[in-house]
Amino acid sequence: MPQAPYVRRVFCFLTISVLFSFCAVLYAQNSSAPDPAPTPSSANAPGPPKQDESAKQDAEKATKTQQPPGNSELVSQDTPATFKMRVNLVLVRVVVRDDKGRVVPNLRREDFQLFDNRKAQAITYFSVETPESQALKPAAAAPADEEAGATPKDLDTAAKNLPQRFVAVLFDDVHMSIQDTTVVRDAATRLFGALAPSDRVAMFSASGQFQLKFTADHELLAKSLYSIVPHPTSGNAGFHDCPDVPYYQADLIQNKNDSQALAIAAEDAVQCAFNGDESKISEAIVMARSAAGRSLAFGDQETEYAYRHIEDAMRQLSAMPGQRVMVLVSPGFIPSTLWSETSALIDRASHAGIVINTIDARGLYTPDLGDIADPPRDSARTGGFQVSYRLQAQTAQDQVLEQLAYGTGGTFFHNRNDLDEGLRQAVAAPALSYLLGFSPQNLKVDGRFHGLKVSLANKQKFAIQARNGYYAPKTIPNPVEAAKQEIREAIFSQEELHDVPVDVQTQFFKKDATSARLSVLTHFDLKGIHFRKLEGRNADILTIATAIFDDNGNFVTGGEKTVQMRLLDTTYNRLSRSGLTLKSSYDVKPGSYMVRLVVRDSEGSQMSARNGAVVIPN
Repeated sequence: MPQAPYVRRVFCFLTISVLFSFCAVLYAQNSSAPDPAPTPSSANAPGPPKQDESAKQDAEKATKTQQPPGNSELVSQDTPATFKMRVNLVLVRVVVRDDKGRVVPNLRREDFQLFDNRKAQAITYFSVETPESQALKPAAAAPADEEAGATPKDLDTAAKNLPQRFVAVLFDDVHMSIQDTTVVRDAATRLFGALAPSDRVAMFSASGQFQLKFTADHELLAKSLYSIVPHPTSGNAGFHDCPDVPYYQADLIQNKNDSQALAIAAEDAVQCAFNGDESKISEAIVMARSAAGRSLAFGDQETEYAYRHIEDAMRQLSAMPGQRVMVLVSPGFIPSTLWSETSALIDRASHAGIVINTIDARGLYTPDLGDIADPPRDSARTGGFQVSYRLQAQTAQDQVLEQLAYGTGGTFFHNRNDLDEGLRQAVAAPALSYLLGFSPQNLKVDGRFHGLKVSLANKQKFAIQARNGYYAPKTIPNPVEAAKQEIREAIFSQEELHDVPVDVQTQFFKKDATSARLSVLTHFDLKGIHFRKLEGRNADILTIATAIFDDNGNFVTGGEKTVQMRLLDTTYNRLSRSGLTLKSSYDVKPGSYMVRLVVRDSEGSQMSARNGAVVIPN
């Protein structure tokens, strides 16, 4: 889905380990060897205009010169550039519904009010996102060469067969019971048979015990569901401590200093350890605190484990070049002191354009007072209190599912038994949503929580769904790493950006029946690029990143280079008339591909991005 990656630089950046490996591949793939004469295949029409002879010589120098930029005017190299920081934005995805539950369209920036810790904020970024606006729109086909074998019709067919939407379904097998997994597997089996040909689905588990990469093979998806079984990580299922302190009660004792919860646990210890001898209450309190500590450690471990695998699934989903939906199927869990982790997941999803839909795997359930096969060991004196804690815990489990869904513009499906419908809604194209962005003023780097509130300026009584807050950063990001992150997020996006005037044309040359050389020609209009004067020259640095994806959305190859410009006024005027064209070439096999190009400049912090579809026939 479109995600405005060039502004999504808030306070929590996606894990950049993939970025380093990605860049390593890119640099390794760049080739300075001469390319064979390419055959036109597809383009962002019109193609780049011809340069005059002197400008052409400057452009050739740009692609061949590798010496330091002393007196050189144009230098192309594979070394990192120095970047200026962009203004950080907090992004808030908003869904507005009327009293009948219908999404409200046609709202504008001025219709919204946004408050950070009750202080009104200026909305500096605004976009409307619909399924239509999120659909992949590959570049128009250029006139086809008959010898190439790829006609405009072939290109159109390939574009339609390219994946439009990627859905990551994550089953919380850490917290689900065997009953939950049975019902969920049955509902998901029927769902996969109804997916669109352009959908790609991957499956993950919160335990990390199972994973299936993105595929359109519905039969494989259905068979893989049998791998979804409960995998509690604590290893204490069926074990009863003395006293037996559930996670919710342990959180009350350890983190909230709830004296009543401690007294109940201590009384249970008197009954189970001292046969009701109330004179042992001091020892019982020590036992209660110790049991609460163990229970809390086990529960935190399971929550952390689930978070890390949700994060991993999100990272893989964010590397897919299309609309992105995550479906979390879970009975819910209690984050305890880990709510900042929930907020961090919402941040990552917002930056990557991921909508999280959540499904309560319990369906329409009645309060669970205990497992008949493994009943709780409540004493007569504390049984009523323990039942109350269990009921409160089951209600609290919903909160994390609600926050993840509403904070990313998704839906929270709960208190219903028709899981078929819940899954169908969850993998459907996201409803219309509004993306608001603001730059916090005088924000302290202290990691504190900031409450957010979104309202309508006209005070209409519509229901507003949005995230309820964010956490301030604890460190200031490095400008170079932040710029790398921007480029990575943009290269794996699908949205076309237009800050820098760029035209792209793809061409290919078939070496033999099994290999081809694919070239990407990038033409720049220098009049739209911000230069600064440096020692009498016009200075700027362009970073050009290219990625090529197959028809399953998998990264195949790519490259990244920087062009350092120190142009004399005469050269700048000449190139302003003719433009500048660069070419990058890659070895691929025959097939259908999506080409993604991202350009970022260092002075104006501008970005542009283009998509293109290319068919290389067998």
